[in-house]
Amino acid sequence: MQRIINFILNYRNAFLYVFLLLISLVLTVRSHSFHQSKFFNSSKWLTGSLYQTSSNITSYFDLREENDRLAKENERLRFQLLNADANLNSSDTLNVNFEVVNARITKNSYASPRNYLTIDKGEKAGIKQDMGVITTKGILGIVENTSTNFATVQSILNMKSNINAKIKNTNYFGSLIWDAKKYDIVQLTDIPRLVPVTVGDTIVTGAMSSIFPENIPIGVIKNFSLNEAQSFYNIDINLFNDMANIKNIYIIKNKNREEIINLEERILNAQ
Repeated sequence: MQRIINFILNYRNAFLYVFLLLISLVLTVRSHSFHQSKFFNSSKWLTGSLYQTSSNITSYFDLREENDRLAKENERLRFQLLNADANLNSSDTLNVNFEVVNARITKNSYASPRNYLTIDKGEKAGIKQDMGVITTKGILGIVENTSTNFATVQSILNMKSNINAKIKNTNYFGSLIWDAKKYDIVQLTDIPRLVPVTVGDTIVTGAMSSIFPENIPIGVIKNFSLNEAQSFYNIDINLFNDMANIKNIYIIKNKNREEIINLEERILNAQ
């Protein structure tokens, strides 16, 4: 207490100056309409700026919650889109072909010959090996390994990757691979020379895959050449996804995949 009293006594002149300055400002503002107008305009500007700053800060901290809400909404819409043929209503979930789970990427590589991604959903969320992974723009890869809370995804930018793909609105399909040269360009092989191919054609997933639904976007044809020896095109595909800038993703589970694989294995074993 004595220190406070000593502080006030030591700086009494400064406190007196500030007190008298405030009194003079109040008297000046109250006695002159011009100063009064300026004061109130300034106070409104200051108050408005403080409210705007406060609103911006609140919006920033609410951004994660808003992103999660949008991801959930997109998950629901994508679920309905992938199961459009099931004629879903609010209670019909038994006859769907695909399930959708939203997740986030925690680690992404795109500069090595064999690139992988780590996502923040795992076995606890029902994620299993060989589930397809997409974004709102197109395919991303296939789940390869899982733990309780995380999973690794083999990117389409992986020299081991081989995904069934086709030219949109046709039944001409081939294999989507990567030559490990550019992170935004992949290759489509095994398209016969008799197929009409045009730069700018859209490439989507084919119907021969038990991992991805048909017609998931991949990219557009950038250029192509003809392999005279094998009579097949070599086609470069410009990806829709920016593989260096991805955060939110969706994992797709084909509920019929196990049945399809078991049936195909029976056919192979009978040969």
